[in-house]
Amino acid sequence: MSVQPSQAQQALRVKVPAGTTAGAAVAEAGLPSKGPDAIVVVRDAEGDLRDLAWAPDADVEVEAVAADTEDGRSVIRHSAAHVLAQAVQNLFPDAKLGIGPPVRDGFYYDFDVDRPFTPEDLQALEKRMKQIIKSGQKFSRRRLESVEAAKEELASEPYKLELVDIKSDVDTSEVMEVGGGELTVYDNIDRHGEVIWGDLCRGPHVPHTRFIPAVKLMRVAAAYWRGNQNNQQLQRVYGTAWESKEKLDEHLEWLAEAERRDHRRLGAELDLFSFPDEIGSGLPVFHPKGGIIRREMEDYSRKRHEQAGYEFVNTPHITKDTLFKTSGHLDWYKDGMFPAMHLDEERDANGELRKPGVDYYLKPMNCPFHNLIFRSRGRSYRELPLRLFEFGSVYRYEKSGVVHGLTRVRGMTQDDAHIYCTPDQLQEELKSLLGFVLDLLRDYGLDDFYLELSTRNDEKYVGSDESWAVATEALRTAAEESGLELVPDPGGAAFYGPKISVQVKDALGRSWQMSTIQVDYHLPDLFNLEYTAPDGSKQRPIKIHRALFGTIERFFGVLTEHYAGAFPAWLAPQQVVGIPIADEHVEHLQRVAKALRAKGIRIDVDTSDDRMQKKIRTHTTQKVPFLLLAGGKDVEADAVSFRFRDGSQINGVPVDAAVAALEDWIGRRENASPTAENFLAERA
Repeated sequence: MSVQPSQAQQALRVKVPAGTTAGAAVAEAGLPSKGPDAIVVVRDAEGDLRDLAWAPDADVEVEAVAADTEDGRSVIRHSAAHVLAQAVQNLFPDAKLGIGPPVRDGFYYDFDVDRPFTPEDLQALEKRMKQIIKSGQKFSRRRLESVEAAKEELASEPYKLELVDIKSDVDTSEVMEVGGGELTVYDNIDRHGEVIWGDLCRGPHVPHTRFIPAVKLMRVAAAYWRGNQNNQQLQRVYGTAWESKEKLDEHLEWLAEAERRDHRRLGAELDLFSFPDEIGSGLPVFHPKGGIIRREMEDYSRKRHEQAGYEFVNTPHITKDTLFKTSGHLDWYKDGMFPAMHLDEERDANGELRKPGVDYYLKPMNCPFHNLIFRSRGRSYRELPLRLFEFGSVYRYEKSGVVHGLTRVRGMTQDDAHIYCTPDQLQEELKSLLGFVLDLLRDYGLDDFYLELSTRNDEKYVGSDESWAVATEALRTAAEESGLELVPDPGGAAFYGPKISVQVKDALGRSWQMSTIQVDYHLPDLFNLEYTAPDGSKQRPIKIHRALFGTIERFFGVLTEHYAGAFPAWLAPQQVVGIPIADEHVEHLQRVAKALRAKGIRIDVDTSDDRMQKKIRTHTTQKVPFLLLAGGKDVEADAVSFRFRDGSQINGVPVDAAVAALEDWIGRRENASPTAENFLAERA
C-alpha cells in the first residue's frame, strides 16, 4: 500500500543537481539553517540519511530533515557523542574509544579509562564539550581506502580495530562506527582548517558543532564491551542533546517528574511494598496498603473475566521437569529458569540407589499446566471456545543487573488465560479477546494504545510455515479491525507462535507493553490435545495465550507511576479519612464512618493528638482522595466538609448527600482525581 507524503513532507523535498552539495541545494531552496527547524541532513531516494556536504553523481530529489524531527535529533545526538569523545580524549589522553550511538532521548559513549569517572569529571567534560561546540568545528567525512589503511590509522584504538575486523557482521542499529559496505572517518576541523580530532564512523553528522545547541551529560555507568560480560568493563557516559535549550529544559523537567513518579520511591513513601534483603533480589512483599490496591485490581479483573465466560483454574508452583521437556521450555528458556531441585531419590541401608530422583522446577509460565487440564478428559466441540484463567505465580531467574522495582522481578503473578478454540472460531475469538483486553485496561484508566505485531524469528521457531502464516494473518486482521495503529515487530515472536502486544502510553507519554495475545498451533500438538468434532473425528484445538496485565507486579508499578501514587478512589487503600476540628467532633465523624463502612467504603477517623492542619497535610501527602472535615457547624447541621488532594474544598454537605455521593463516585470506579469542581459537577 503506497502512502502519500503530507504537505509538510512535500514542502521539504529538494532537488540536488549532480555535483552540487545537498547543503547548497537546501540553501537555494530557502530552507532554515538556524533554529529548531534548521535542516541538518537529507534523506536520499533509497531512504539513507546523508550529510549536507554530500554531492550526488546524478540529479536526485531528497527529503530535507529538520533538527526538530526524530531523525534530526538522532543526528544531533550522535554528533554530540563525537564531541563527548573528543572532550574525553582532551582531558584523559590515554582513554580508548568504544562506541557512541544515539539512543532514545539521548546518546552514550563507552570509554576504557584507568579509573571510573566521577561527578566532577562529568562537570569538566560537559564544560569542555560546550567549548568545542562554541568553536564551530566542522564534521568532515573521509573514506578509508582499505581495511589495512583503517588499521594503520586506528592502531592506537583497540576497540575500533575490532570493529574494523567485524564490520560485515555487526548490529548497525547501535554500532555507528561501521556499516554500509565501506569504512569512513569523520574528522573534526577547526576554523583554521586543521584536523584536530577524528573518529571511525559511518555518519551522518550535522555540518558543524554549532548545530548542537543544547547538550547535557547525565550519568556514568559500567558497561561491558559489546554487551558481553566476558569482555573488558568500560565506562559509559550518558548524555542528552536537543534542537533548542527550551526542548532540553522540557526534557529535564520531564525527567524530574518521572523521578517524582518513580514507583520504587512512592512505594516506600506510601507504605505500599518493599524488597527485603532477607528474601532476595526481585522478590517484593506487599504491605497492607499495597495489598488493598492489589486485591481491588484482582477482584475487579476476576469479576470481568467471569462476565466474559472464563473458567477459573489453579495450578502448583513447581513441577517435574517432564512437563517442561514436553512443552519445549527447557530447550528454549532454561537459562531464564531457576535451577532444578533434585528430589525424591531413595537409597537403601547400604546406600544403594533404590529409586532415582527427579528434577523439579519452579514454574516460569502457566501454559503447560493448562494443557493438562484440557487433556484431563475428553472434550467436545460444544465446549469450545474453552477459556481458562488463573492468577498464577511464576518465577524467572532475571539477572541482578536487569531487576528493577516491580517492573522487572523474579517472582511474579500473571493474570494468565489460555483459550482453546476451533479453526472456525479463531478470528472471532481474537477480535472479541482484543476488545475485552482494551476495555479492561480502560477501566483502570489507561486509554492511549497502539498495537505491535511480533512475527516469526526464522532462526528460532517450531511448526509449519502454513500454521505460522494463518496465525499471523489472523492476528493482523484482528489488530487492523480494532482501528488502532499497528507497528511491525519482525522476528519478535516466541518460538511457538506470533503475537499482538498492546503498548500503553502512561501519563508521561512513556510506552509500556501490557497485554499480549499469541496464537499457538504447536503446543496442542506436543500435548496431543484433541476435541471431538461434529462428525465424530478427533481434531486439534488452536490455543491462544493471553496475559492482560502481563504481571500484577508490573501493572501495579505502571499504575503507581501513571497516577503518581494518587490512585483512583476505588483503588486507593484509604478512600476517606475523617478529620475532626476538635475532640468533641469525633463522635459525629464516627457515625459518618459507620454509614460509609456499611456501603463498603474504606474510611478511618484520625483521632490523633495532631492539630487539624497537620492532619490535613499528612493525609494529603499520603494521597487520600477524600478528607471529611467536621467542626461545630457541621455537627449542628448534620453535615461534613470535603477537602480534596488539590486543596479545594466543599463545605457543609449534608451527611446523607455526602454518603450517597461517595458511594456513587467509588462504586462506578471513577478514575479522575476528585476536586471540588468535578465533584460538584457530578452532584449537580
